[in-house]
Amino acid sequence: MIGLAVFDVEDGKQLGKIHDFIITEDWSVYGFELEGKGLFSIQVRTVKWEDIVSYGNDAIMIRNQQAVRQTAADDIQHTFLIGDSKVKELPVLTGDGAILGYVSDVYFNPELGKSITGIEISDGFISDLIGGRKWLPISTQVAFGESAIMAPIASGQRLEECL
Repeated sequence: MIGLAVFDVEDGKQLGKIHDFIITEDWSVYGFELEGKGLFSIQVRTVKWEDIVSYGNDAIMIRNQQAVRQTAADDIQHTFLIGDSKVKELPVLTGDGAILGYVSDVYFNPELGKSITGIEISDGFISDLIGGRKWLPISTQVAFGESAIMAPIASGQRLEECL
């Protein structure tokens, strides 16, 4: 969905493009950030998931222009792609100190709600070419740490191949 145009259903006006996702501590998509944040800006334009009316392959439709809010950048817990609290490229560690790889993507099925169902894990370019990337299904035991995603000890056995 990153890069998709966002339109206001009432006026048909394009309000921007999706720049990043906002993720909560319980692995749900809270909403998204729209492009346009300045380099030194402390505010970002956000839209909550609940304000999405519909979405397709080409655009996201929201209720109206009032659904776009100014949010303090410091109030955003986690983002996927950009910022100090981004999830992409965080190491995924098990409780016994084993590194499973680094977050390369997240999976969610908007038809099933806003919960993230899994994280794609990369072991590096060469390893990805040889063995492919893996994904780890999200459970209540997979948690955000300050500098890593923490997973249960047996998570290495739960990794599945990406299709």
